[in-house]
Amino acid sequence: MPWFPAKKIRKQIKLLLLLVLLTCAAWLTYVHLSLVRQGRALRQRLGYGRDGEKLSGVTDGRGVRAALSTQRAEDSSESREEERVPEGRDPDALFPGGAGRPLSLNLTRQAPSWREEYKGQVNLHVFEDWCGGAVGHLRRNLHFPLFPHTRTTVRKLAVSPKWKNYGLRIFGFIHPARDGDVQFSVASDDNSEFWLSPTESPAGAQLVAFVGKTGSEWTAPGEFTKFSSQVSKPRRLMASRRYYFELLHKQDDRGSDHVEVGWRAFLPGLKFEVIGSAHISLYTDESALKMDHVAHVPQSPASHVGGRLLQEEPRADMLRPDPRDTFFLTPRVEPWSLENVLEPCAYAPTYVVKDFPIARYQGLQFVYLSFVYPNDHTRLTHMETDNKCFYRESPLYLERFGFYKYMKMDREEGEEDEEEEVQRRAFLFLNPDDFLDDEDDGELLDGLEPTEAPRTQGGRRPPAPAAPTEAPATPALPTPPAPLGRPTPRRARALRWAARPLPLFWGPAPPPRPAAAAERPPKVYVTRVRPGPRAPPRAPAQLSPRGPPRPPFPGVFLRPRPQPRVQLRARPRPPRARGRRTGGPQAAKLRPRAPAPATQGSREGQAREPGLTAPTADSNSSSEAQPVTSFLSLSQVSRLQLPGENEEEEEGDDEEGAQGEEAASEDSEEKAGPARGRWREDAINWQRTFSVGNVDFEMLRSDWNDLRCNVSGNLQLPEAEAVDVVAQYMERLNARHGGRYALLRIVNVEKRRDSARGSRFLLELELQERGGRRLRLSEYVFLRLPGARAGDTDGDGDSPEPAPAASVRPDGRPELCRPLRLAWRQDVMVHFIVPVKNQARWVVQFLADMAALHARTGDSRFSVILVDFESEDMDVERALRAAPLPRYRYLRRTGNFERSAGLQAGVAAVEDASSIVFLCDLHIHFPPGILDGIRKHCVEGRLAFAPVVMRLGCGSSPGDPHGYWEVNGFGLFGIYKSDFDRIGGMNTEEFRDQWGGEDWELLDRVLQAGLEVERLRVRNFYHHFHSKRGMWGVRSRKAARKEAP
Repeated sequence: MPWFPAKKIRKQIKLLLLLVLLTCAAWLTYVHLSLVRQGRALRQRLGYGRDGEKLSGVTDGRGVRAALSTQRAEDSSESREEERVPEGRDPDALFPGGAGRPLSLNLTRQAPSWREEYKGQVNLHVFEDWCGGAVGHLRRNLHFPLFPHTRTTVRKLAVSPKWKNYGLRIFGFIHPARDGDVQFSVASDDNSEFWLSPTESPAGAQLVAFVGKTGSEWTAPGEFTKFSSQVSKPRRLMASRRYYFELLHKQDDRGSDHVEVGWRAFLPGLKFEVIGSAHISLYTDESALKMDHVAHVPQSPASHVGGRLLQEEPRADMLRPDPRDTFFLTPRVEPWSLENVLEPCAYAPTYVVKDFPIARYQGLQFVYLSFVYPNDHTRLTHMETDNKCFYRESPLYLERFGFYKYMKMDREEGEEDEEEEVQRRAFLFLNPDDFLDDEDDGELLDGLEPTEAPRTQGGRRPPAPAAPTEAPATPALPTPPAPLGRPTPRRARALRWAARPLPLFWGPAPPPRPAAAAERPPKVYVTRVRPGPRAPPRAPAQLSPRGPPRPPFPGVFLRPRPQPRVQLRARPRPPRARGRRTGGPQAAKLRPRAPAPATQGSREGQAREPGLTAPTADSNSSSEAQPVTSFLSLSQVSRLQLPGENEEEEEGDDEEGAQGEEAASEDSEEKAGPARGRWREDAINWQRTFSVGNVDFEMLRSDWNDLRCNVSGNLQLPEAEAVDVVAQYMERLNARHGGRYALLRIVNVEKRRDSARGSRFLLELELQERGGRRLRLSEYVFLRLPGARAGDTDGDGDSPEPAPAASVRPDGRPELCRPLRLAWRQDVMVHFIVPVKNQARWVVQFLADMAALHARTGDSRFSVILVDFESEDMDVERALRAAPLPRYRYLRRTGNFERSAGLQAGVAAVEDASSIVFLCDLHIHFPPGILDGIRKHCVEGRLAFAPVVMRLGCGSSPGDPHGYWEVNGFGLFGIYKSDFDRIGGMNTEEFRDQWGGEDWELLDRVLQAGLEVERLRVRNFYHHFHSKRGMWGVRSRKAARKEAP
């Protein structure tokens, strides 16, 4: 039995425990030192910082995961507070499949080998001509981060190229001068982000400081403490190690562009200093690499996180799903089974200009648009905030008047039908005889002399009233009894619609009226005078010394004689008692002395009081003048007390009260209320309603190629017409096949109209076969008009003209038939021909898009032909061989870039004359159905296809398209090679050293050859915005000066 010293251990238990504790402490110290040499340290599990301050338990919106990530930090001195949720992303966006399933990013985890000669500079990548001021806009760039426009270096972390609309990516290593805690800060105009990795690996980069997220934030140069986000938390760095960093900067077209990064030791009172060349080094040397070599470019979380902003709904209607986008994947009904569904007929539209001489570039006027059903949402509705050309209205008119002419305002209760006509004619001053009927001396507006009654419809004048006290019968508004001692006021029939007229110029408070009449809305009447026999001229009123007179309301008072001289800018006078003026000697006897308060509230109360107070006549009106009253709204009338008014009647009053008025102080005016010479605020009627009809602006469009509006979409085909054609075709189809097919839905109907002979339709229907399989029907049909002649054929005799020329339908309606030689082929080869020169990043992007098109559609019946004009920035042939394309061909040409010559060389390399050549551009984003669209709209000897591409604006992407339709360009053109050769190909002689206009010249010859050109706006078909700097080998001014001797 083995011996165990239990008694000795029990006696020395304290010494043994002490030895175990010392051993553990020594082991932990060794582990800690080892981790420190690797740039890490042991985490303090109790959650206390270096200063003894307990960390907050707030989860920062990320729940438990944020707390766990804080506990798993690599450095006890670090804080994960600056690792905020990326802009535009949901906090769980990095885990789209739930927790534990991170988003797969192609991050660079191993840095390349480093050399000592790398010190003193860092890598700088420039992304030019990209709008926006936020770093998120830079991440949405198609080529970010692998394919910059320029690769260079910089010697310190302070850059200011003095340019606009660009983005910078600066990356490399930081070498601390000494061990310790360091704080970083970034300043820029506009936004910027500074990322730092705790090691030399780019995959561990963390956001430590930034300026803004929206693009509107900026700082002055060297302003390191403007925002709290600019300054990072202290970071423990060691002089023996290097740390990967990445600086992102975005500049828009405004401000003084700059970006700089400063650092300081974490000590009180120290200021930030820009990191100089002594503490930075390159990530790698790129001087000997071509632009298509991207394996060395680091990819960090800064390059990918937050690159796409979340949107609940697409901003463009074109981005919404549509059955057209994937309908090409549905199996097609065999064309041979549809040959005998409709009777054949010749197809020769009248708009074809075969052998018709047209001037240079006149072919644009002979291109017609097709109608589409259902709505494909190609109208750029999200761009109509600034461009409203779809509505066919003048921009100046819309800016001033808007769309109110399409609205009919509802009348208020109690107004008669004739009120609208009266108001309209009152404003336009069409016929003054329609507004007045009969007045007399005492009851005419403002005491003017009685006017001659207008003629009635029969040409006679109505008899004058027997007595001035008789009131005309008005059932809708009975005249109240007059008070004792006062004559009953009587109005003319032309003024019965005026419930509560207000005085144009201030006067005494009007007499009270019944409450029933006060319910009407306030109206103002302006009296203008018609010429009559002139009275002897009176002495003109003396001008006021306050300034030259001005007419009060130009264009409203239409008088044949000069206006009374009044002053609008005179100091407002307090109201005085004033009665109604009659213009005769008895006016003074009838004028009561009723003072009125001078405050603004009293004036408003005076305006609200019911009564009939008319404007006064001027000194130039004669006793036989005939006034005409016009209606004006309250918002168009000034509530001024015009000093030139009432001069005849108030001369005595003016002399008596002149001293008191001039001596009135500003304090008394303030007590009395606001100045009476100001305009009143417009009254808002929140209860105003209106009527509107169903306005179809599509009906105002024609099928001419509109070159003025670049936001309107395809023409819309009326639903009734499309359904009628489909119903006729399905009836004939089921009659032929015994009800084998059932219509599921109408996917697409395209119509080309010919008003003389009929219309051509492309029917795309989703059918259900009797056996349960879904099929796609895509065929051309012709709706022949009754009695239409087929016209001339091509003269080859292959397609004889059918005997009947008129419709065989008993009701005389147009008859569907199958147009001869108008069938498209689904298996035809399509060749994309693209000339290139020194466009490495776009060549790589184009090949990637073509490979993705092949992978998504599974269509291998297309090829890519690149014509290279000695590109120096990449090996185009090697990139073409490496791309997963079904077919390709590389052609090399020498000399300067020539688009016409490059396209002609690419077409000449195609051997099959019965294949389609698509003259293409390099900066194109293709939708998945582009191959099917080209084949459908290209028919040998009949049709060529010129799709309209949407040209994206600066800073725009296919995910958020902002731009316009390229309605003038025909550079993207699909045509059969046999037709291309027949018209003579590209004009390489005239367009040898230039490009621009060669597409219009080609269009002229295509139309003269008797081909139709199908012109449609294609969904999700974009032309990328790109920089033109450095294209086709053009040198900059600075480079040219350096090369000059």
